This record gives sequence, C-alpha cells and structure tokens, in this order.
Amino acid sequence: MLTREEIQMSEQQFTDFFDPEIQKIVSEDGCSIYRMKNVTGEGVITRYEILPGIELFYNDFHMSDGQNQNKLPHSDVLEINHCREGRFECEFANGDYQYVGAGDLAINRLTNETTSTYFPLSHYHGISITIDLPTADQTMKRIESVIGGLNIDVFSIADKFCKNDTCVVLRTQSEIEHIFSELYRVEPRMIAYYLKVKVLELLMFLNQVSLQDYQEERRYFARNQVQTIKKVQEYMTADLRNHYTLQELSEKFEIPLTSMKVCFKGVYGCSIYAYMKSYRMQAATILLRDTSDSITEIAAKMGYDNPSKFSEAFKKEFGELPSEFRKKLSK
Repeated sequence: MLTREEIQMSEQQFTDFFDPEIQKIVSEDGCSIYRMKNVTGEGVITRYEILPGIELFYNDFHMSDGQNQNKLPHSDVLEINHCREGRFECEFANGDYQYVGAGDLAINRLTNETTSTYFPLSHYHGISITIDLPTADQTMKRIESVIGGLNIDVFSIADKFCKNDTCVVLRTQSEIEHIFSELYRVEPRMIAYYLKVKVLELLMFLNQVSLQDYQEERRYFARNQVQTIKKVQEYMTADLRNHYTLQELSEKFEIPLTSMKVCFKGVYGCSIYAYMKSYRMQAATILLRDTSDSITEIAAKMGYDNPSKFSEAFKKEFGELPSEFRKKLSK
C-alpha cells in the first residue's frame, strides 16, 4: 500500500484550508480542530487527513455567516458535502446561489469558484470531503495495485458530476444515508482506519452510480432574488407581534408572489408560513428560559392574541406545553 514516509511527505504538502482568522486549537496524529467565531455565532471544524490527496471535515456551525473558509491552493480539487442537519448556502462567482438541505449530497469542482458561505437556519452539521484530484489519482492507483478490483477513477467522478463546472446536488437515498450515517457514529478508537474505509466506499459508489438516478432538479437563484428574500425574512422577524399576508410582502418588496414563495422555500427550506411558525416557537423558548414573562405576555410578543392558541402551537412544535417546558428548566 502506502509507506509511512509517503504519507508523511504528503501531509507536509498540505497548507491551511481556512481563512487566517480561523483558529487552529488542536493538531495531533493527522487530526486538526479549528474554531471560527464572528458576530453571528461560532463553529467548530474537525479535519482528518485520510489518504494522500483526500481530507475529511466534520462541520458543526451555530452561526449564519460562514465567511468563505475554503482557501485551497489548487484549482483541481473536488469537494463533496453531506448535510446532516440545517441548511447551507453557497454563492458562486457568477452570482448564482445554490442550497443544500438535510440529507443532500453536493458535489462541486473548485474551479467553480465560491465567494461566500451562509447558513440560513443559523446552524449546520455535516461532513465535507476534499479530493486533490492529481494526488488522489496516484493514491488510488497505488491502492489498486495492492488490492485490485476497486477501479476508482477520481477524474472520471469529477467529470461525471461536475461537467461544465456545475455544482450537482443528489437527493437523499438509502445508499447515501447508509454511508454517511456510519461516518457520524464512528467510535474515536476506530476513526483513523474506519474513515479510510468509508471514504473508499463512497468513491466506489460515486464511480458506479448513474447521475440520472440520483440527481434532483435544483434551482439556482440570482443574487438580487436572494437578497430580497433575506430582507423579507428580516422584516418579518423584526417584530413577531406583527403578521403579514403574502400579498403585503410581495407588494412591499416588489417581488412577484410566485417568485417570492419559490425563492423563500429555496433559501430557507420551507414555506414562509411554516418558517414563521417555527421561528416564533423557537423565539418563545428563549423567553421562557431567560425571562420571567408570563405565558400570556410571551404569547402576545409572538403575535398570539389567545394564549391557548399559543400553547397549542407550542405543544405541536415541541410535544409539551409552555408551562411544562418552563417547569422542566427550573428543575
């Protein structure tokens, strides 16, 4: 297979993947942990050097602005992203936006340059795998010469999924979920070798799968559309006591009603109504936890004239009444 000396030489060629303001807090035995923080929150990234040319990252973000952390020095790199929870927004250099939601697998060649990263739901958990194609190609050939039968061609994978520099999003399927669910559950004592096996399994799957069987039509959105939708979201969440009809929002922000509904769901993953209902309930949990406001007062701040209706909506969202939620916190 690969000698220790070859692996060490490959590791020495790695340069930091991230913006300089992202702090490396731990680095040991092929694993590095980074912490990033800004006014919108913070995130932790755990990076593993899997094989020469291949790295894996566990991403745990509780923030909205992810900056543009990818700073790989090579252009011939394939990036694979799996979203476990939350939502991921990627802005490309041409001004288009693409979105990845829970269960999705996104594949992008970094010649398709990104300019910013954003998490519309203010949290994101997932896995990224980067493949330096020339280096990984040599690695696969060396593995093949020892094991045989894998037939993994990383350049073929890149050409199949990222023809014409497009970002492809594969909808969730049992095969994809099987591979990644085990990556999220791996025991620390097994991780050094297990990640290698699972990454090879993923590459074998991508090498053989037909794109037509898994691709779902995902709409790209223009920058002006996305910026308008974010203004709509900011306006609706500025004062939760107010309720707005879709027609009112469409007229105020001068965006066609259908375009507004389609783009909002593309950015936030659900309808405006569903988003605001969930947002109000999440905001209510903070008031229940951090204030002494009565449930009637909190209901009014969330835009409910009837406390009983608020309690009913809260229980539907969280499975318990606001009074039960607050009582549990006081224990």
